[in-house]
Amino acid sequence: MKIEIWSDIMCPFCYIGKRHLEKAIHKMNIRDALEIEWKSYQLDPTIPVQTKRIGVYEYLSDAKGISLEQSKLMHERALEMAKNAGLTYNFDHAIIGNSFDAHRLIQFAKTKCLGDEMEEELFKAYFTNGKDIASKDDLLEIGKTVGLKENEVKELLNTDSYSEEVKKDLNEAQQIGVRGVPFFVFDRKYALSGAQPVEAFVETIKTALGESTNL
Repeated sequence: MKIEIWSDIMCPFCYIGKRHLEKAIHKMNIRDALEIEWKSYQLDPTIPVQTKRIGVYEYLSDAKGISLEQSKLMHERALEMAKNAGLTYNFDHAIIGNSFDAHRLIQFAKTKCLGDEMEEELFKAYFTNGKDIASKDDLLEIGKTVGLKENEVKELLNTDSYSEEVKKDLNEAQQIGVRGVPFFVFDRKYALSGAQPVEAFVETIKTALGESTNL
């Protein structure tokens, strides 16, 4: 069975959704029966590629037209969900940045069968370690962490390589009606949106696998 996941590095619920899916897969002991493909999505493609360093609280405050205090309260829900999923979010240190280059890096990593590892490291870099996902230097170090060659990552970041692959995913998301992420598609028959509970993933996978078995 194939699971396709539209996700953005900047989305706190995408990392949580990833962990919930992994727990469901572990619980069912079916990793070898699955093919998982990460798809590119941008929550806010209008963020300038070169922008001043701004924190997540200030960004959401400006984007939603709310106070800084309200922004912090909104992040508390994600913080609690992340903690329950076994993740550490350091919103005080997270830096807002355009995620397009990070998605290009993921697309490249997928060609090396390292897409899942790349996704994990970028999430951890952004939410836990306060790295700038729009910084070529930070992306280079993250790429090397998962085993990508330094010269290949440098070449990628200094060109527009894999831009078309990112755009293809973005267009496909629009075509199938993705309005938010994470968005999980199971064998192109079933879909789950958001950081659903582990049991929701278990039940959907069971249903999809049942149909696959009967094909």
